[in-house]
Amino acid sequence: MDALTHVLELANVQGALDVRCYLAGGFSLDHVDALPGEAPFHLVLSGSARLELPGRVRLDMAAGDLIVLPRGTRHRIHDGGPRSSAVEPFLDKRGPLDIKRNTLGPADLDLLCGRFTFAPDAARLLLNALPEVLHVRLADEHGMAALEAIVGIFRDEVARLEPGALSVVTALTRALFVFALRAQLRQGALPPSLLSLMGDPRLGNAVLAMLREPAREWTVAALAAEAAMSRATFARHFEARGKTSPHEVLTLLRMHLAGDLLRRGELTAGAVADRVGYKSESAFGKTFTRVMGTTPARFRRDNQVG
Repeated sequence: MDALTHVLELANVQGALDVRCYLAGGFSLDHVDALPGEAPFHLVLSGSARLELPGRVRLDMAAGDLIVLPRGTRHRIHDGGPRSSAVEPFLDKRGPLDIKRNTLGPADLDLLCGRFTFAPDAARLLLNALPEVLHVRLADEHGMAALEAIVGIFRDEVARLEPGALSVVTALTRALFVFALRAQLRQGALPPSLLSLMGDPRLGNAVLAMLREPAREWTVAALAAEAAMSRATFARHFEARGKTSPHEVLTLLRMHLAGDLLRRGELTAGAVADRVGYKSESAFGKTFTRVMGTTPARFRRDNQVG
């Protein structure tokens, strides 16, 4: 398992499809601020539209475009014309997937709208490094053939809605989030962060080593060896890509791994502390409270699975 996959699991990233939008002529859809721990996304199956964040961002959307809003910022999707010309859509709830439409004829825009959900403590792992809007052109990332295959699967599944279709689409949405993250990593557009460290082929090996063996007493020299670098080169590159130290990253990862174990509820707090490299439950509790903003006991109570 690579470092990004491991961190996505720690962040408990899930995808959900909410509605299919089938719109023609003038249209305007307003989206309010998302709930904490949610990031809306839109996938254009066909047609085009414009997305706007009030007073800040405006971008054009075309077939195969994926838009993710990591901070859940309110936004508007419209046809580019004045709001006064928009035809109010209605919600068709007759099938397993709700359809928001303003026409019973051909549509100018076929759009899937959904959301990614995250563990409440995931911001420092993933979200803080991301821009307000992720705009990924899947054709640029994977080529036209792959784009047509990806969009085709979504279109076919939501059109036919055969048994299990929503399970298929929900599983595919997490892949969309990975595509969005990869695009940011390839473009080198991310600020120094844990995500940026994981995107570096050699530094990512060091992060993965910490994730695999959190209880090990990692030294900078040992992590440098995992990255196939000298100690000095590793320390310099780590600081440049992460704006943090290896020790701080190790502590952050240990606490999130501990949070995942506490959520599962199978181990005592002392056993969790030992799993992530703390022989003293008291020292573990103080560090956990500092990093996660709450005590291990309260975290377990508020987040336990099942």
